[in-house]
Amino acid sequence: MLEVKNVSYAYKTKKDKTILNNVSATFEEGIFYTIVGPSGAGKTTLLSLLAGLDTVVKGTVLCNGEDITKKGLNYHRKHNISLVFQNYNLIDYLTTVENVKLGGSGNAEKLLEEVGIGKEYWQRNVLQLSGGQQQRVAIARALASDAHVLLADEPTGNLDETTADEIIALLKKTAHELGKCVVVVTHSKHLAEEADEILEIKNGAISFLSE
Repeated sequence: MLEVKNVSYAYKTKKDKTILNNVSATFEEGIFYTIVGPSGAGKTTLLSLLAGLDTVVKGTVLCNGEDITKKGLNYHRKHNISLVFQNYNLIDYLTTVENVKLGGSGNAEKLLEEVGIGKEYWQRNVLQLSGGQQQRVAIARALASDAHVLLADEPTGNLDETTADEIIALLKKTAHELGKCVVVVTHSKHLAEEADEILEIKNGAISFLSE
């Protein structure tokens, strides 16, 4: 579904600082992946490359076997992937429902119900919601997209343990019941261990960790 092939990346302002060195990995539909590793190892960089938010120095990022630059990164971001950010990235002057509708053509009200946001919150400004509720809205917005890939950067980083567990359950459901490819960057050992596949980035290389 989504693949990095012989990819290298270095900071543009620090060309001697290689973050990813000739790495390859494949991500498939219906599987929940987590990416772990030390701070600064390149976890978010890899996610940005998969999302088409940044470009590789060498190598190729493929979606359904096609180089994502062929149709353009804007096309890739619009049609192939949906994103969940740690800081939610909701539009703060819009309501809960309006934010979800920005994600795509999915039924916003149904999606909000599925992520545990009741009707009493639908017309509220998103700033009136708790952090956990805002993250649920961000996930609902991502699920409104027809894209088959969901990428998330530290989606439980700001949440309490109970809410984090509920978010993890939603991500697992997205992969296992909706059949999407779910790739999550995390520092949380607990979240990582809930995944079907764990990838570790360390010293510029990617390895799959055994369960």
